[in-house]
Amino acid sequence: MKNTTPLIFRPLLLSFVLVTSLFALWGFANDITNPMVAAFKNILLISNFESSLVQFAFYGGYCVMAIPAALFVRRFDYKTGILVGLFLYAAGCLLFIPAGNAMAFWAFLIAYFVMTCGLSFLETTSNPYILAMGENETATRRLNLAQAFNPMGSITGMFVARHFILGRLDAATEAERLALRDTNPDALAAIQQSDLNIVSGPYLILGVVVFVFFLLFLLARLPKVKTEAAGRLSLKGTVQKLFHNKTYLWSIVAQAFYVGVQIMVWTFIIQYAEHELGMPKKVAQDFNIAAMTIFVLSRFICTFLLKYFKPAQLLSTLAVAGGLFTLGAIFLPNAPFVEGHYFGAYWGLFCLVAISACMSLMFPTIYGIALKGMGDEAKLASAGLIFAIGGGCILPPMQGWLIDRATWLEWLSPVRISFVLPFICFFVIACYGYRVYRSRVK
Repeated sequence: MKNTTPLIFRPLLLSFVLVTSLFALWGFANDITNPMVAAFKNILLISNFESSLVQFAFYGGYCVMAIPAALFVRRFDYKTGILVGLFLYAAGCLLFIPAGNAMAFWAFLIAYFVMTCGLSFLETTSNPYILAMGENETATRRLNLAQAFNPMGSITGMFVARHFILGRLDAATEAERLALRDTNPDALAAIQQSDLNIVSGPYLILGVVVFVFFLLFLLARLPKVKTEAAGRLSLKGTVQKLFHNKTYLWSIVAQAFYVGVQIMVWTFIIQYAEHELGMPKKVAQDFNIAAMTIFVLSRFICTFLLKYFKPAQLLSTLAVAGGLFTLGAIFLPNAPFVEGHYFGAYWGLFCLVAISACMSLMFPTIYGIALKGMGDEAKLASAGLIFAIGGGCILPPMQGWLIDRATWLEWLSPVRISFVLPFICFFVIACYGYRVYRSRVK
């Protein structure tokens, strides 16, 4: 039956628009960063596992800062939490300049970590704020609408990564750089310095943009929602209640696996296209952009479908479809890439791109299911769900390790074998969605 409840409280419409702009801002950070795993591997001549530590540092910030951010927002308010998040986000971006000058991978990892400590504040604050801007009945749909603008920032980040970073890096291959390391280390150092400067440039501009947002929110008036006006709840009582909420606990598990599968699919699509089709990095990034475009369109379609289907029902269905597409990426053949031909018989790669249509609904839907009806408790409960983003710091390095070492099967490449991890993630999410759906239709 069609839901006619208003989506957003009218006095909060302007605040909704302003806070929703932040979803695009952290989407940009996420998806300018994913291609950097492949870029750092080539620039600094490190392994797939080592380069995937970019994701460990990036999503590690979410883990470390999620609970402190929730406690901070509980003590103060949503606006103050947003301001702290924007400040840390901008500071992390600006740290790329000294990191590039030092040519030190560890310094880049610190910059990513600081940046995502800020993103953790923003997500811990913005998601429950959006949920509270209307009736509980429409909370999941409202969050899906706000989250629909996240991939718009992601597409922009991918575009910048493709044209202003990957497309401008020195064309020397990994083999050529290894040869230079032995024969002319000074020449290699010059190439690496130039490439790292190219990587750092967009992050410097991003830092300036984020600081402008900081000033905008500093001057803006964000009305308090009813959960803020109600006062603070008992910390001990809220934590005890959350630990006895099975749906909430399983939601944290599902969210960890979802974020893991999202980051793995979007990070290693470049390696898949390179190793399986012989495709250049910058061309492979075009397929990543196509995947994100599909993700955006699917998000709006799924937001509409939530008017007619239960969130958990749609979630489990899409998880099954995502698992099937993952099997296609593992087992279906790919013709060798031909320059200028984007639509050859790249069946496995097309399946990998299609996975994004299945993922679009998942993050906000799991979030909405977990926090539905919590009121002010959502400030603390959101910390567990942001902490779950740590799945993005654990699973990608595991997949990178498999790409480096999974030579067990002669008929299946290590890159294809590594996509067993995303398949497992979709299986877990499908089980979670089915469990929630069955529990709520009884």
